[in-house]
Amino acid sequence: MSDAKTARFEKGMEVRRSVLGDAHVDRAEAAKTEFDEPFQTLITEGAWGTVWASDGISRRERSMLTLALLAATGNFEEIPMHIRATARTGATKQDVQEAFQHVAIYAGVPKANHALKLAKATYAEMEEDTK
Repeated sequence: MSDAKTARFEKGMEVRRSVLGDAHVDRAEAAKTEFDEPFQTLITEGAWGTVWASDGISRRERSMLTLALLAATGNFEEIPMHIRATARTGATKQDVQEAFQHVAIYAGVPKANHALKLAKATYAEMEEDTK
């Protein structure tokens, strides 16, 4: 791996841990195999080491964009993970509600409705975890 790639990977892991938490990243790393390692490296360098590491917009804004895009494209599986990440990025419940309202208008009510249901359930789990 070149020095630039190594630096981007290391930055990506730092940002990924900061946003998703050590426990999540540790579980993902433990589940990584030889088969999916190249993909995991791509995500770490590209998504976390480049996009999320950029200072162009805040992590709060990135959370809102990510959640809206996941909902708008019907990629619901990652919504709970990114709802949990809002505890670290500063995106509030109101921010998430606003993002999903945009989804309803620009991408469709059923997608926004499903995303809201996932968010509601995830927030409830998060509240239970703090008790």
